[in-house]
Amino acid sequence: MGKIIALANQKGGVGKTTTSMNLAASLATLEKHVLLIDADPQANASSGLGIDIKSVDCSIYDCLINQVDVHEAIFETDIPGLDVIPSHIDLVGAEIEMLNMPQREKVMARLLRPLLTDYDYILIDCSPSLGLITVNALTAAHSVIIPVQCEYFALEGISKLLNTIKIIKQKLNPGLEIEGFLLTMFDSRLRLSNQVRDDVQRHFQELVFNTVINRNVKLAEAPGHGVPAILYDADSAGARNHLELAKEILEKDNSK
Repeated sequence: MGKIIALANQKGGVGKTTTSMNLAASLATLEKHVLLIDADPQANASSGLGIDIKSVDCSIYDCLINQVDVHEAIFETDIPGLDVIPSHIDLVGAEIEMLNMPQREKVMARLLRPLLTDYDYILIDCSPSLGLITVNALTAAHSVIIPVQCEYFALEGISKLLNTIKIIKQKLNPGLEIEGFLLTMFDSRLRLSNQVRDDVQRHFQELVFNTVINRNVKLAEAPGHGVPAILYDADSAGARNHLELAKEILEKDNSK
């Protein structure tokens, strides 16, 4: 049975999509069968993995709203073992369209259930909000990764996200766990980066990943070429960091 991991933080610009793409690619490189679901209307994870958004005729939107068979929305990428269900700008209005659906918070969970036997990992790149689509992702997930950027106001809004997770655990998904807090955009030369790292580790202790994602130019350049960092420059710090993160997750799962 596969494991569903949502990547969520309602604060924008924390490296969530970058982490989703590159973690998915790293897990696939380590010979896991991976599906990345782009649940962000901006569709950056889709285009960053080489999918031409304009030519997509079936997306996560069609599956959620029009009950299209989820298998029809799966696209292969250039990395063996990594598939994507792309997003679409129509997802912006999906939350309103879902309001009258029965058990509207569980639409994605029902959608993904048939795929759990096909994949080792299903990653969901959530939009920077705590709306109904993100609630759907957290209700479907076994665990959640929370990226935290090493900059000013890093912890701002985290309490709201943690409260949302707590409510979802109580009412919708009792098995939801925090996979870990992931420090992103880290620059060891900056006092602020080190201070934020220390603050996050002090607040959340063993819930913080040992792996830290360093600020890296190649990581920022890769999506413009439609590939993850591991294909763009496998020796870059960004590619190595995400491979370490993938290994850390696998080691944790294997030890259970």
